[in-house]
Amino acid sequence: MGEIVGAGLLAHVPTIVLPEATRRELNEGREITLVTGLQQLRREVFEREDYDTVVVLDSHWATTVEFVVTAQDRRAGLFTSEELPRGMSRMPYDYPGDPELAANIAEFAEKHGTWITAVDDAYLPVYYATINLWKYLGEGLPDKRWVTIGVCQTGDMEDHLRLGRALADGIAATPGRRVLLIASGALSHTFWPLRELRDHESSDTRHIFTPQAREADLQRIEWFRQGRHDRVLDTMDEFWRFKPEARFFHYLMMAGALGEQACTAPGRQYGEYENSIGTGQVHLWFDRPAAGWTAPRGGGVRHDPHHHVDPHGEGF
Repeated sequence: MGEIVGAGLLAHVPTIVLPEATRRELNEGREITLVTGLQQLRREVFEREDYDTVVVLDSHWATTVEFVVTAQDRRAGLFTSEELPRGMSRMPYDYPGDPELAANIAEFAEKHGTWITAVDDAYLPVYYATINLWKYLGEGLPDKRWVTIGVCQTGDMEDHLRLGRALADGIAATPGRRVLLIASGALSHTFWPLRELRDHESSDTRHIFTPQAREADLQRIEWFRQGRHDRVLDTMDEFWRFKPEARFFHYLMMAGALGEQACTAPGRQYGEYENSIGTGQVHLWFDRPAAGWTAPRGGGVRHDPHHHVDPHGEGF
């Protein structure tokens, strides 16, 4: 039987893969702590031997009629971003996948009332929400498998929680797997307009797009630190006002796998909460509680499947 042994809400911003000199130039001479935080996270978590597979819940990969999980034996190549080719160009990547796990996740789609397809096409694109984190946390660890699942742009909160439930069942059904989950994406996510953007490249949080967005982010960071996943989930209607990246679907998939409101795992922060051209970024890591992910608090309330949010609103 497989199990989830750790999980994280991690930032993947393009700045982290720029040369250090460039990062410092953009940040008033200082290193951004999103970099030092990932370096520390690698030392403390990803260089350990107590896991074998990483599943990335990728906020940049948006599917339309189903969820898709990568099922290749291996993924290797050169990555150039269509969004920011000047900063992310011909980046090499090479890591094993996990076809067995991918197939098992897809097997639980019907049970949870959703649609999941495992795809092993060698030409399936990769996205920097996966690659940038692999560069810090996976490169040089050749025995660790990496799998990616995209968000679904026609889905709502309930759909992404259902994906998470299927993910947890698929992991449990895969013998011997010890899995780390990464919800790869930001908190509030509004960019400064192009003509103003270069005045807001510092990581200082005074550059977050609005003070209200900054406060909403900080409130949720504090809830995460306290293990109050229930508060985060119960206030999603409020948080959507601040346009979290991909409508926070990356986190909702992770929450679905960890027990939703019943999850009480406290978050350990790596680095500071920082700005990236208006958006709120943070690294938070959740260790598996001794009592498991669904320690008692509220019994893991299931959400009304008819509660629908606009998946096409700004901020996806």
